[in-house]
Amino acid sequence: MTPISPSELEARLRLHCLPELGPRRFRRLLDAFGSASSALSAPAAAWRALGLPAACAEARRSPLVRQRAAEALAWLEQPDQHLLMWDHAEYPALLAELSDAPPLLFVAGDPSLLERPQLAMVGSRRASRAGLDTASAFARSLAGGGFVITSGLALGIDGAAHEGALAVAGKTVAVLGTGLLRLYPQRHVGLAARIAAEGGALVSELPLDCPPQASNFPRRNRIISGLSLGVLVVEASPSSGSLITARLAAEQGREVYAIPGSIHHPGARGCHQLIRDGATLVESVEHILEALRGWQTPLPSAEPEVTDEHPLLVQLRAAPHSSESLALACGLDLGQTLAALTDLELEGRVTCEAGRWVHRAG
Repeated sequence: MTPISPSELEARLRLHCLPELGPRRFRRLLDAFGSASSALSAPAAAWRALGLPAACAEARRSPLVRQRAAEALAWLEQPDQHLLMWDHAEYPALLAELSDAPPLLFVAGDPSLLERPQLAMVGSRRASRAGLDTASAFARSLAGGGFVITSGLALGIDGAAHEGALAVAGKTVAVLGTGLLRLYPQRHVGLAARIAAEGGALVSELPLDCPPQASNFPRRNRIISGLSLGVLVVEASPSSGSLITARLAAEQGREVYAIPGSIHHPGARGCHQLIRDGATLVESVEHILEALRGWQTPLPSAEPEVTDEHPLLVQLRAAPHSSESLALACGLDLGQTLAALTDLELEGRVTCEAGRWVHRAG
């Protein structure tokens, strides 16, 4: 597509800042007037005829709207800061399928990740220690197997998923419910910086200066699922926002996976509900890798049984190893190695410390 002119880019940024102008109304304006520039100069009566609220038309010439657009343009001039538009080739194809796909996406980091195979991982903000460990272990294996791990930067399972991907030098995408200049939660500002610095990406459909607002977090969940081939729910109560993401994923035609837990643990009930509703029950990372075979390095059809004589354990008793050196030493491919390491970690036999796997004495 022909590159957008500077004046049209500024006009789109101004439209994007208007109150009560969501994705569908944004597209309605562009369809009706042909461009954002024409939409901004159209009479208020024409906006009303399209069913747009008066608040939109009244705010479009506001000095504040112009200032916010100018600040966004200045932000885009900085290295590794990008804007993806829904009608341009660079926009992620899976997300573009949605009827309410964001017209604009701000990206800090590597925007090409949004076109790579992604798996979303979500769950409770108040996750148990076991849930956090499980999320981290699955993220390490899936990221090592070639998937981009996509989540929402929230406390709990989201953070563990991002951290797990980074621990094996994998790629991870954080979809925010705030603008990229108003990172939330504060406890994850450092994690967000690591994601962008280590080859990942921070993504938001919201204006750069948009603060935390409760209504924006459920709304961003459609982007998490929309970017991904599937959604894995690790731990969630029946009221968890993660179930919103899972429901949206199912509606979007994505795969939904859920890890079961104890019937006595409240954090397992949301996952159990998803399984009753048709989600795939997941007990090991192979269940996901096999379901999405073809999107990553194929696993051998037969896995060696995980016992005390497992070749990975033999190597780790001798010395700590990285995932790659273990795979080389044992003659296994990286996907198979990471899958086996996840099982061993969940059994308490190995742990990952500073990017190297260590044997844990039983």
